[in-house]
Amino acid sequence: MATVDDVRAYWERHIHDLEITQHPVGSRGFFDDLDQYHFEKLHHLLRLVDFDGYRGRRVLEVGCGAGVDLARFARGGAIVTGVDLAESAIALARANFEQQGLRGDFRVADGESLPFGDDSFDLVYAHGVVQYTANPERLVAECRRVLKPGGDAVFQVYNRISWLNALSHLMKVGLEHQDAPVLLKFSIGEFKRLLRGFAEVRVVPERFPVKSRLHGGWKGAVYNGLFVGAFNVLPRSMVQPFGWHLLAFCRK
Repeated sequence: MATVDDVRAYWERHIHDLEITQHPVGSRGFFDDLDQYHFEKLHHLLRLVDFDGYRGRRVLEVGCGAGVDLARFARGGAIVTGVDLAESAIALARANFEQQGLRGDFRVADGESLPFGDDSFDLVYAHGVVQYTANPERLVAECRRVLKPGGDAVFQVYNRISWLNALSHLMKVGLEHQDAPVLLKFSIGEFKRLLRGFAEVRVVPERFPVKSRLHGGWKGAVYNGLFVGAFNVLPRSMVQPFGWHLLAFCRK
């Protein structure tokens, strides 16, 4: 069974989407490329997450990485805090904010044991974290603990019953970070049970096929040239439950 130390050691060495940029790590071009690719791939976040809606309120991102999402909240006027298990991620997030002239409080911390008091934040944002943690139940409980009564939480996990999970097996192409010490997938029902401590939970399946820059060769050509187009002409109501990402919008 993976430990927190195992998870920390892995993420100290890995950066999401590093392959899509040719700029030196930590440069302005590097951060701009990460932001562009992140919101190109996850364009639904700009529609579903109100990055400008927390002006003057306290926002915590658990697993902030290089601070790409958190910078959006900061530019919208939120008072932001970012934590990550990996010191390398926190160093990048600080550099990202400094280069943009943004203010943020960044700490190396374990999402399963957050260094904050109860009822501290108006929003807790944990996108792409639950599936990689050694104890997802504890991480969710900690996010709920530090959230103010009536506050919001946003979580994202991978959908086990999804188009990408099936395609990965069919095409023999590994998933991103498949070698991580923990890589969990959830059905919609399992995800809702994980979040049952919240007063309100709304789960939205998202992340449908878009053309990828990361895969080449004949498999990349088939995926980009055939599969993406064919999938996206299907009625969205038919394919909605099979989105690769499950986003949960919760209220304490």
